[in-house]
Amino acid sequence: MIIENTGLNGMSSDLGHLDESAEKLGFVRWQWEYYRATYDLKLEDRTNREDYFLRFNVRAIEGKLESAHAVLQVESVYIGRATFPHGLDYESPIPQPILNAATQRLQELKKLLA
Repeated sequence: MIIENTGLNGMSSDLGHLDESAEKLGFVRWQWEYYRATYDLKLEDRTNREDYFLRFNVRAIEGKLESAHAVLQVESVYIGRATFPHGLDYESPIPQPILNAATQRLQELKKLLA
Protein backbone atom coordinates (compact mmCIF):
# COMPACT_ATOMS: atom_id res chain seq x y z
CA MET A 1 0.00 0.00 0.00
CA ILE A 2 1.44 3.33 -1.04
CA ILE A 3 1.04 5.97 1.64
CA GLU A 4 0.05 9.25 0.02
CA ASN A 5 0.27 12.80 1.37
CA THR A 6 3.12 12.19 3.82
CA GLY A 7 4.91 15.36 2.82
CA LEU A 8 8.09 13.30 2.47
CA ASN A 9 8.00 12.69 -1.28
CA GLY A 10 10.50 15.02 -2.89
CA MET A 11 12.21 16.01 0.38
CA SER A 12 15.99 15.87 0.21
CA SER A 13 18.75 15.42 2.77
CA ASP A 14 22.41 14.51 2.87
CA LEU A 15 23.04 10.84 3.60
CA GLY A 16 24.62 11.42 7.01
CA HIS A 17 21.65 13.43 8.31
CA LEU A 18 19.10 11.05 6.74
CA ASP A 19 20.77 7.99 8.26
CA GLU A 20 20.93 9.64 11.69
CA SER A 21 17.32 10.86 11.56
CA ALA A 22 15.95 7.57 10.29
CA GLU A 23 17.91 5.58 12.88
CA LYS A 24 16.50 7.70 15.72
CA LEU A 25 13.03 6.55 14.67
CA GLY A 26 13.94 2.89 14.25
CA PHE A 27 14.41 2.78 10.47
CA VAL A 28 17.24 0.69 9.05
CA ARG A 29 18.88 1.23 5.66
CA TRP A 30 18.73 -2.31 4.30
CA GLN A 31 19.08 -2.31 0.55
CA TRP A 32 21.37 0.18 -1.05
CA GLU A 33 23.59 0.66 -4.03
CA TYR A 34 25.49 3.65 -5.37
CA TYR A 35 22.45 5.73 -6.32
CA ARG A 36 19.45 4.47 -4.36
CA ALA A 37 18.51 3.00 -0.98
CA THR A 38 15.56 1.60 0.96
CA TYR A 39 14.84 2.30 4.62
CA ASP A 40 12.60 -0.08 6.59
CA LEU A 41 10.83 0.12 9.94
CA LYS A 42 9.34 -3.04 11.42
CA LEU A 43 5.96 -2.59 13.08
CA GLU A 44 4.55 -5.50 15.08
CA ASP A 45 0.83 -6.13 15.48
CA ARG A 46 0.61 -8.16 18.68
CA THR A 47 -3.14 -8.65 18.27
CA ASN A 48 -2.87 -10.79 15.15
CA ARG A 49 0.85 -11.64 15.46
CA GLU A 50 1.70 -10.11 12.10
CA ASP A 51 4.68 -7.97 11.17
CA TYR A 52 4.44 -4.99 8.86
CA PHE A 53 7.21 -2.97 7.28
CA LEU A 54 7.02 0.75 6.67
CA ARG A 55 9.40 1.47 3.82
CA PHE A 56 10.63 4.50 1.93
CA ASN A 57 12.90 4.73 -1.08
CA VAL A 58 15.49 7.41 -1.75
CA ARG A 59 17.59 8.23 -4.79
CA ALA A 60 20.88 10.14 -4.93
CA ILE A 61 20.50 13.46 -6.69
CA GLU A 62 24.08 14.56 -5.89
CA GLY A 63 27.01 12.20 -5.34
CA LYS A 64 26.96 8.50 -4.47
CA LEU A 65 25.81 6.67 -1.35
CA GLU A 66 29.37 5.84 -0.41
CA SER A 67 29.73 9.47 0.74
CA ALA A 68 27.98 10.88 3.83
CA HIS A 69 27.67 14.14 1.86
CA ALA A 70 25.61 12.63 -0.97
CA VAL A 71 22.23 14.33 -1.31
CA LEU A 72 19.25 11.97 -1.42
CA GLN A 73 15.64 12.60 -2.33
CA VAL A 74 12.69 10.63 -0.94
CA GLU A 75 10.76 8.98 -3.77
CA SER A 76 7.93 6.94 -2.28
CA VAL A 77 6.56 5.67 1.02
CA TYR A 78 4.69 2.40 1.40
CA ILE A 79 3.75 -0.32 3.87
CA GLY A 80 3.26 -4.05 3.56
CA ARG A 81 2.60 -7.17 5.60
CA ALA A 82 5.58 -9.47 5.99
CA THR A 83 5.25 -12.88 4.34
CA PHE A 84 7.37 -15.94 4.88
CA PRO A 85 10.22 -16.26 4.13
CA HIS A 86 11.28 -12.89 2.68
CA GLY A 87 8.42 -11.01 1.06
CA LEU A 88 6.05 -8.14 1.62
CA ASP A 89 2.39 -8.22 0.68
CA TYR A 90 1.38 -4.72 -0.37
CA GLU A 91 -2.24 -5.69 -1.14
CA SER A 92 -3.33 -6.87 2.33
CA PRO A 93 -5.36 -4.47 4.46
CA ILE A 94 -3.30 -2.73 7.14
CA PRO A 95 -4.81 -2.58 10.66
CA GLN A 96 -5.63 0.96 11.80
CA PRO A 97 -3.28 0.88 14.85
CA ILE A 98 -0.38 -0.02 12.52
CA LEU A 99 -1.34 2.76 10.09
CA ASN A 100 -1.54 5.21 13.00
CA ALA A 101 1.94 4.20 14.22
CA ALA A 102 3.30 4.47 10.66
CA THR A 103 1.79 7.93 10.18
CA GLN A 104 3.25 9.13 13.47
CA ARG A 105 6.76 7.93 12.56
CA LEU A 106 6.52 9.51 9.11
CA GLN A 107 5.52 12.85 10.63
CA GLU A 108 8.45 12.63 13.05
CA LEU A 109 10.79 11.86 10.16
CA LYS A 110 9.43 14.81 8.19
CA LYS A 111 10.14 17.12 11.17
CA LEU A 112 13.70 15.81 11.48
CA LEU A 113 14.38 16.31 7.76
CA ALA A 114 12.78 19.77 7.50
